[in-house]
Amino acid sequence: MQTLTRARLIDSPHPVDIELTDAVITDIRPTASRPATGEPIDVDGRVVIPGLWDHHVHFTLWSITSKRVDVSGATSAAETAALLGRAARQHHDGPLVGVGFRDALWSDRPSATLLDAVAGEIPVVLLSADLHAVWLNTAALHRFGYPSDHSGLLTEDAAFAVQGQLDEIPEPVSDAWADDAARAAAARGVTGVTDMEMAWNKDAWERRTQAGSTHLRVSFGIYAQHLDRAIEERLQSGFVIPHTHGLVSVGPFKIITDGSLNARTAYCDDPYSGRGAGNGMLNIQPADLTTLMSKAASAGLDCAVHAIGDQANALALTAYGESGAVGTIEHAQLMRPSDVLRMAQLGVAASVQPEHAMDDRDIADAYWRGRTERSFMMRSFLDAGVRLAFGSDAPVARLDPWAAIAAAVSRARDGKEPWHAEQSITPREALAASVPHGRLTPRVGDTADLALLDSNDPLAATAEQLRAMTVGGTILNGRWTHRAI
Repeated sequence: MQTLTRARLIDSPHPVDIELTDAVITDIRPTASRPATGEPIDVDGRVVIPGLWDHHVHFTLWSITSKRVDVSGATSAAETAALLGRAARQHHDGPLVGVGFRDALWSDRPSATLLDAVAGEIPVVLLSADLHAVWLNTAALHRFGYPSDHSGLLTEDAAFAVQGQLDEIPEPVSDAWADDAARAAAARGVTGVTDMEMAWNKDAWERRTQAGSTHLRVSFGIYAQHLDRAIEERLQSGFVIPHTHGLVSVGPFKIITDGSLNARTAYCDDPYSGRGAGNGMLNIQPADLTTLMSKAASAGLDCAVHAIGDQANALALTAYGESGAVGTIEHAQLMRPSDVLRMAQLGVAASVQPEHAMDDRDIADAYWRGRTERSFMMRSFLDAGVRLAFGSDAPVARLDPWAAIAAAVSRARDGKEPWHAEQSITPREALAASVPHGRLTPRVGDTADLALLDSNDPLAATAEQLRAMTVGGTILNGRWTHRAI
């Protein structure tokens, strides 16, 4: 038992003592109204909120990203190749992997021969920032079964297949990296993530928690290739996996219906402007989408449907209506206003990543010209009654809920003017989208998942202050996963 003394709650000027017994909040009372029970811990006026959640992470991929070559700052194919060339001189074994390229606005084009010139026979694989494309040199094309005359740029399912083979890292190594990433997340006040890694995540998280990696709650996604297995094992959304310290649970059934904006594969009503004309592409036909969602819903699984283009979002909502499934649309980046209303009527939540708006604003202005007032519509979602759930899509953006909160509030970053400021939301609304149940104040009887903020009032903070928010402590299940006080 322990008592957090001299804590503050949002919307209350009066300090309180928060009593924790095992994993539960058992009392919240005015400070010094009676002696502290158990170990008293003076939190010195820090604001205490429920622990933060990231509702969309590719956790293993995120944890290994720091071990790869970061090319996100490159502004051309030639500059990217030069970065890989320098890395190749120090590379000794296996494919050389780079991450973070965004080619939509480049004046030159990715090609296998461009990488060949700097890396020779070393297999080179570059993952796009949005994960929907990979760029290979000739040695890597051979390694993954493609002919030498291929351009070297793969998108969608072909890109996912290459990424899946790249991630075959020895389990002890990947688990150690995942543990490091979980500790870093806890230091930002995070107590839980929804892991959308494109793998059979149940085994990975059972193994990790049993080995002592217990810094986060994890709700894991299930993909179509594993749906039958999940049904055979009678997994249902919300079911807690035994022998994981109560930390690992079954999440949603994840379906990717279209591509991405950067790859110009998000499926849209209208053609893309300029280079890359076309409407994008579907990864699954509407009838098949409804069938899969119905199957998952009948088995007790919620759904998480990736849809970025406005046509893809419309088709996803139709499938929700026809299947009777419950769940989220993941990303929901470009939408018809009528579909925002339909989303509210169906009770489908918007699982969105506000930092994507900051990363993609220039690309959207170029390729969704004349429609960007309908993109990343967080204000419109809330006004229509659609529930928001914030995430990062790490490694597409970094796993840091404070960055997402700041982006949603300011619609700006890096000194730029706000982009479609009419879609900004308040700090209160952004923080509510980052905690379970949308409540900013812990209650007696709640599980003791808490974040202690080094801030007088996070609701009055500027965007810069939100991005730089420091966390004095994080408590999961009544125990400290991060402590800096």
